[in-house]
Amino acid sequence: MSMAAEIKPIHSSGHKSLTTEKPVLVSKIDSCSDTINAVQILSEGRTILSISDDKSVRIWQRRASGQYWPSVCHFLPAAPTSLHYTHESRTLCIGINNGTVMEFEVARDENSLNHRRDYLSHQGRVTAVRFSAVHAWLLSVSRDKFFCFHSTTSGHRLGGHECSGWCTALEFDEPSCHVFVADYTGTITMLKLESGSCTLITQLKGHTACVDCLTWDGVSQQLFSGSHDHTVMVWDVGGGKGTSYELQGHNGKVRCLYHCGTKKVLVSGAEDGVLVWWDMAASRMVTPEWSESDSCQYCDRPFYWNVRAMINQKQIGLRQHHCRMCGKAVCDQCSSRRTNLPAMGFEFNVRVCEKCYDTVTDRDRESLAVFHEAKHTVTSMNVDLSSGVLLTVGTDNVIKIWDVKPILN
Repeated sequence: MSMAAEIKPIHSSGHKSLTTEKPVLVSKIDSCSDTINAVQILSEGRTILSISDDKSVRIWQRRASGQYWPSVCHFLPAAPTSLHYTHESRTLCIGINNGTVMEFEVARDENSLNHRRDYLSHQGRVTAVRFSAVHAWLLSVSRDKFFCFHSTTSGHRLGGHECSGWCTALEFDEPSCHVFVADYTGTITMLKLESGSCTLITQLKGHTACVDCLTWDGVSQQLFSGSHDHTVMVWDVGGGKGTSYELQGHNGKVRCLYHCGTKKVLVSGAEDGVLVWWDMAASRMVTPEWSESDSCQYCDRPFYWNVRAMINQKQIGLRQHHCRMCGKAVCDQCSSRRTNLPAMGFEFNVRVCEKCYDTVTDRDRESLAVFHEAKHTVTSMNVDLSSGVLLTVGTDNVIKIWDVKPILN
């Protein structure tokens, strides 16, 4: 499905938002000279872990002054590119640029790292890792196009799957043993894992560009994906309906997502420097399929490829557009109206036909998201719900620490 509409933001349109509260910047770490690839909150915002292209793993401790200073600076054989941390066991898994996944234990005082084991998982940059203590598995994906999983008990490879492009993101549902792998083509592959086997279930296709991030809500059984096509998609995986809908609130590549569990809030960060807080408790409408027609479904004037009708009606063919509300194929004159449709995920003004525009009320236009300028291009993010702390990382190599309790509460 092609989305060719010109989308313009409505941030200054005066529509009501969920709350007037905004994240508060409480501190930042700007002493890193190389690209920071990921960050992780270890203990309620008092301790922060970061990995960067200078091959380092750093643990930052907050001092009495409120500033953060490194207590650990551990260098790896190659640049670390992804991480996953399990608070209960203090297990830190780091994927590195040469295809290896390294497993560490973080000390109780968070002042040292204990190396446990290396997994020779891939032949290219590791883009995402997941550690499952329940199944004793280590899952990883890489630019070598492979997903694979290892036993953390024996270290042996248990299985894998080759995707259609570079693997870019990974999510895992422990109770059902389903794994979701995103790739550079925009496809999300759903697999079923069993000890020693990996079975293809289905593929989710809706994005028109690379999917860079995934997050999973095990309660609602929904998968969220962020893409370079500027959209977030919500996939109803476990609801039995197989539906999906879009969330459009960014003007740049969506690089990171975080679902805030019981708060029913989804946070997205993108290269446009904007953080969007989506209300996932609100009633949403599925985006309609776009109709196919050789003529406008309202005025019946032909589109430019309908040569026979152009000759019969003795007029020039028109360009085809689509109403975002009903999905009908329409000409420009019959779809000259623009409005936002938050219930359908369109926080920006989009094209609608005259008939649909007349049905949209002011209440329908009330925003279902909170927008906040992070003032740097957001490439990575982490949230700690218990302390209400949000971390963002930008291309400026700055880690920003935000207090987001007002929004979450």
